[in-house]
Amino acid sequence: MLNHGYNLNRNPVLRPLDTIEQRDAVLNVDGTEAEWPVADVIIGNPPFLGDKKMRGELGDEYTGALRKCYIDRVPGGADLVTYWFEKARAQIEAGKAKRAGLVATNSIRGGANRKVLDRICDTGHIFHAWSDEPWINEGAAVRVSLVCFGKEEIQIMLDGKSVMAIHADLISQTLNNDVGVDLTQAKPLVESMKISFIGTSKKGKFEFNGDMARKWLVLPNPHGKTNSNVIKPWANGMDITRRWSDTWIVDFGTDMQEADASLYEQRFLHVIAKVKPARDVVRNPMEKRLWWLHARSLRDMRKALAWLPRYICTSRVSKHRLFVWLHSVILPDSATVAIACSDDVTFGILHSRFHEIWSLRLGTSLEDRPRYTPTTTFETFPFPADVLHNPDPDARFPDIAKTASRLNELRENWLNPPEWVDRVPEVISGYPDRIIPKPGHETELKKRTLTNLYNQRPAWLDNAHKALDKAVAEAYGWTDYTKDMPDEEILRRLLALNFAIV
Repeated sequence: MLNHGYNLNRNPVLRPLDTIEQRDAVLNVDGTEAEWPVADVIIGNPPFLGDKKMRGELGDEYTGALRKCYIDRVPGGADLVTYWFEKARAQIEAGKAKRAGLVATNSIRGGANRKVLDRICDTGHIFHAWSDEPWINEGAAVRVSLVCFGKEEIQIMLDGKSVMAIHADLISQTLNNDVGVDLTQAKPLVESMKISFIGTSKKGKFEFNGDMARKWLVLPNPHGKTNSNVIKPWANGMDITRRWSDTWIVDFGTDMQEADASLYEQRFLHVIAKVKPARDVVRNPMEKRLWWLHARSLRDMRKALAWLPRYICTSRVSKHRLFVWLHSVILPDSATVAIACSDDVTFGILHSRFHEIWSLRLGTSLEDRPRYTPTTTFETFPFPADVLHNPDPDARFPDIAKTASRLNELRENWLNPPEWVDRVPEVISGYPDRIIPKPGHETELKKRTLTNLYNQRPAWLDNAHKALDKAVAEAYGWTDYTKDMPDEEILRRLLALNFAIV
């Protein structure tokens, strides 16, 4: 709220102040930018609304007008709260305010949201912030950032401690360390592009259970083609962090015509019954017209994965940064990130301490769980030289390949002990074997998840990761590496490598 009593949130503030104006704080009804009065200080708790939910909550017309109005100042993929930050920054830059203090979810520190903090740091500075605080609202736990900024020289405090400067990711160094690690300067690397992909977005009930899949796989079609062309196992985030759910999906690819799709008779009838009614009423004309196809079918991802026997996958949002191997026939959901590599070396580097702390610092979060994003966490990460695009990285870095393979083997043995499970071939070839619990082991096997394993982090798992970290450090040429090396020193070295890559 401004000190003049203007209400800067869309929801009315019920206070007996005659000066409060109940109006939109960021956009006028004619689509122009709302004006704020001159003030000494701007404070507020703007509305939290993710960019993906804006159209559903605010409507297409308003969302389109808002993004058009701020097109050169706020990225299109940014959350609603960022418009308040940009408005406050502009007021300060124009001399119409001295300082501002606003609350946001902690996702303000990364991705498209962080661009507004970049602008704040370009035209002024953040002088006081709490980077990651718990916030309980009606039983839902979220993490928030509190950010104070302006142009004046004021003692700089981050999370209650004096620091030299606060970067746009709300990270800094203490006063006794004159070398800060400003990871907001990390740049996307050309060599890392078109390797990692957010999975497909189906926008409809294309999925079904494994029992139904096995019945459909063996059914005939009028054109004589096999149903395996359009029936695939499907993986979302919980299939990675928990146990495999045995969910399958109808997938007509990226451009199959309706007439061709209809020749897969039972699958097409499923989509007509389960998907088409909802697609008939969606706003997106492409989704409505191509109702039998997934909304975001990802031609580039499919092309990158097509020649691989397996690929690396991680849940976009999870408590622990976990990577797993998936058979190439499995279709990854939009809740995952697929990485088009089949070598143990890349798997090992991604699961090393070095990539984990990099991804935690450059990623964002959902509630209190870190989020992994291809653009900020993978494409900026500097792999050791001669890893990506090497025809045989496992031969080039055998120690990493060996320790990474060993880590995966130990985890798989823990997840699915041979004494507790049977591996059963699918009804037709080309799919990974089913894992079936042996009688009497069903309950215990349900507890064997990667999340539970990393919550416990037994000694054998910790030792496997330490061996992997040592091998990866040697690939970087860091002969002085020990497990006690501070995270900030690792990040400083990785950032220097990021800068050095042309």
